[in-house]
Amino acid sequence: MATHRSAKKRHVQSLKRRARNNQVRKTVRGAVRKLRDAAAGGAGDKQELLKDAERLLRKASTKGVVHKRTVSRTVSRLAKLIQR
Repeated sequence: MATHRSAKKRHVQSLKRRARNNQVRKTVRGAVRKLRDAAAGGAGDKQELLKDAERLLRKASTKGVVHKRTVSRTVSRLAKLIQR
């Protein structure tokens, strides 16, 4: 455990950031899963789901949760999946 006051503060900040990042990741994964399920099953508005997933992915990228190239690659693959 941290002994300095500043180290304790950094620890608390890292816990908060980790919780927030996990929540963002969970939301993104849910949106991508919905889109993939819709693509496989054929139900739902795929374009709208793609738009939502892309928005969440790009937002996660700007917050530093996911790397921007990972987001770009994922969005590209999802769009290609919808085109089929």
